[in-house]
Amino acid sequence: MLQTVVIVVHLLVAIGVVALVLLQQGKGADAGASFGSGASATVFGSQGSSTFLSRFTAILACVFFATSLGLAFFATRQADQVSGAGLPDPAVLEVPASKPVVEDVPVLESAPSAPVADEVPQLQEQD
Repeated sequence: MLQTVVIVVHLLVAIGVVALVLLQQGKGADAGASFGSGASATVFGSQGSSTFLSRFTAILACVFFATSLGLAFFATRQADQVSGAGLPDPAVLEVPASKPVVEDVPVLESAPSAPVADEVPQLQEQD
């Protein structure tokens, strides 16, 4: 039950972090606000939404890391329970030996023999 809650929170926080990162403006947009381009009339004040969004993003990132550690803890506990369930260790299991490679190679029953020395043509010498 608790693991399901942590997974749901983890997914919601991940979506929130992605959304907040996409909402934030780049560093170049702050230069125009400092010269009075109308950014002082924003909802978040004269500094704009950069400090509010960046702090909220940092908080969500910390929650994301905490839920990641929690999920890692749950995974470790489940792995310990599976290993303690009486299942054999895969490294200890006996694996039958495979057939030797020699038996897999096809061999011809009647292989042609090498030519005899008399059958080899001789080159005649010219003077």
